Amino acid sequence: PFYTFGLSGMVMWVVLGASIFSRIFFSVGGADLLLGLLGMEINRWVIMIAMQISLILLGMVMDDVAMLMIAGPIYTPIIVALGFHPVWFGVLFVINLQIAYLSPPFGYALFYMRGVAPESITTGQIYRSIIPFIILQIIGLGLVMVFPQIALWLPGMMIGEVAPTW
Repeated sequence: PFYTFGLSGMVMWVVLGASIFSRIFFSVGGADLLLGLLGMEINRWVIMIAMQISLILLGMVMDDVAMLMIAGPIYTPIIVALGFHPVWFGVLFVINLQIAYLSPPFGYALFYMRGVAPESITTGQIYRSIIPFIILQIIGLGLVMVFPQIALWLPGMMIGEVAPTW
């Protein structure tokens, strides 16, 4: 029972820190920065790819919940302003969270595997063995980016909406 309290407390601290970070970001002019970014003559796909790369890099050093709480409120308005479908971006975001869950040096799945693996298997071997899975997920991320219908087909069928074809 005390482990649950500790885990819940940790999540609450992450949520509190992310909330404070978001408020400070927007209070010091983060919204103006975002509007300036949108006003630049940059192709919207370049911005989208930069966001995906930044999410992968954030995932290497940050917890999934913290990524969601910090990057979500910052990136979602940009995506909507660029004319992308928010559900599609949500799917891309979740794929990035999964990549983050596996990617070194702070991938939680790696620590779990280290805990259940025999002592003869080193941490370096675990890190190297995860590379093909990360590559597959990056390919999947690219496919969902290029073909948004992969992510939007089922929700579109449920609400009677046609998936966009950018």
